[in-house]
Amino acid sequence: MKPFLGLLLIAAALAAQTNPASVAALLAPPIHSAEAVNYQLRRYIRGLTKPLTLPNSPAEWTAESARLRRKVLDHVVFHGWPAAWINAPTRMELVGEVPTDGRYRLRKLRYEVVRGFWTVALLYEPANLSGKVPAIVNVNGHETNGKAEEYIQKRCINQALQGMVAINPEWIFTGEMRHPHNAHWFGSHIDLAGANAVGLFYLHMRRALDYLYDLPYVDRTKIGVTGLSGGGWQTIVLSALDERVAVSVPVAGYLPAVTFGGVEHAGDNEQTATDLSAVADYPVLNAMRAPKPTLLIYNAEDDCCFRAPRMKPQLYDAVRPFFSLYGHERDFAWHENLDPGTHNYQLENRMASYRFFARHFGRPEPNEETPAGSLIKPAEELKTGLPPDTLSLVGVARKLAAQIDRRMPATADRLKAILRYRDRPLDQIYIVANTKSRGVESRSYRFDFADGLTATGVWIKAIAGPATAPPTIILNDGGRKASAADVSDRVNRGEQVLSLDLLFTGDAAPPKFSYPDHDRMLVSLGERALGIRVSHLLTISEWLANQANARQVRLQAAGMRTQVAALLAQAIHPTRFSEVTTRDGVTSLNELIEKPVPYADAPELFCLDLLKEWDVPAKH
Repeated sequence: MKPFLGLLLIAAALAAQTNPASVAALLAPPIHSAEAVNYQLRRYIRGLTKPLTLPNSPAEWTAESARLRRKVLDHVVFHGWPAAWINAPTRMELVGEVPTDGRYRLRKLRYEVVRGFWTVALLYEPANLSGKVPAIVNVNGHETNGKAEEYIQKRCINQALQGMVAINPEWIFTGEMRHPHNAHWFGSHIDLAGANAVGLFYLHMRRALDYLYDLPYVDRTKIGVTGLSGGGWQTIVLSALDERVAVSVPVAGYLPAVTFGGVEHAGDNEQTATDLSAVADYPVLNAMRAPKPTLLIYNAEDDCCFRAPRMKPQLYDAVRPFFSLYGHERDFAWHENLDPGTHNYQLENRMASYRFFARHFGRPEPNEETPAGSLIKPAEELKTGLPPDTLSLVGVARKLAAQIDRRMPATADRLKAILRYRDRPLDQIYIVANTKSRGVESRSYRFDFADGLTATGVWIKAIAGPATAPPTIILNDGGRKASAADVSDRVNRGEQVLSLDLLFTGDAAPPKFSYPDHDRMLVSLGERALGIRVSHLLTISEWLANQANARQVRLQAAGMRTQVAALLAQAIHPTRFSEVTTRDGVTSLNELIEKPVPYADAPELFCLDLLKEWDVPAKH
């Protein structure tokens, strides 16, 4: 045999030519199930929650509540927001008045929440005001018609007929604010630009409270808040964080993190607000109300979320002892709605709220609701009108992003802080399948980390190739099954290749419907899914380098989600990789805001402060 021909034959044997179809067959068999990932994430999330600990005295809890209130406001709610926006006096405009039957007065208002972002509101007042009267902020949930909803109008009218002032602000993405870019998940784009989105939602409701508080005929010691669903969430957050709220009645609006099981919706962006549950989860917010009167209303067979039997042990039973410390256990009440028992603020729940407010405002408790069906106004008659150039949530995110002045690249330590990064060592590595055929060998791996989470991957190499063949890790937003062509190409170059599914990718992902919820729960509890993925990637890359007796690993990513994880891994550990290549990604994180990219398409990328401190390198 001629020497040259012999070398060609040896090279062909070592290369073990593959094609995408044959590689796809190796990558296809499942390694892990979505249900198993769901279980691991639920267990992981439960491990992040903190038990509610009863203090030794009311004085101790009063002091702790004050500390928590300040911490939530300073470090969570107002994180990243310009002080001038937060502290600006509310621009409230009286737009007009709606005719009524004369027993109450109905006026239209609009006000600026933060610079350029406006909302509207309705003010219901008794016709014959005398002296100082109680007032109630009626916050809305996700009802399409917003302030025009029948049950909201009935409640506000009855409050006015009972001698109280009621303000009903339109909520974001409802009624007149139903702009597509106001969908609540776009709050995540504000996070990315460097301000916690919950701050805007908080100011939205607080400014309505500010307005009531400053009305000369409102008794400042008798101010209440109530609302359903997202309105229930607003109620407890405003009531726990603003001490001007005397009486609080949240209705079916939130769940404690410890009960999250991936089986029901955990809430929108603001209900799982970034870092909120890490500082004060909802049982803590309930306890922070002590000893002020608070009625929790939940529905027995809620067809949306937060069913009463599941919520009561953590949100009521565990919190009641905090009120008992003050001798006010009877001021912390629970009402389970049976009629209709679904997600509602209908008559039974309204009557429970009327009586609770009346009792604690020192007014006669009504025996029945005043019929108000004939007083309901159509949405068009209640329309107030927003300024033509008012911003949306996306508009606010773009405005904040435009103000970013990133003069110095973020250090590895700063990136670790943003990502809440920590080293995550491997616990066990399982070979769950293998093949050796047609010149190629493969092993299917399950990588179990000490944190209780899992990644999966398929390693492929030419049988005749050396154990020290150059190692490459391949990532793909579509999971390893979408990486067959890339894997085939690198194996044909004589490399050993690990096609890797990191957490939330491929078969290392939970069921699709629950993915955004899992991400938001992690974020609310102080974690960052992006940081977990980057840490797992660096750990596995070190393992692969050791297996190949190599100093470095080559890294290749396709798609924006894996692109960002790969580039951040390189930024944190630049000597780990011989080369990082990406395709089909973004040229800048700004693209997520400018397009805008829906949150559900890449949840982990909307990481608080990330764009403020780092962006996709111009050349990579």
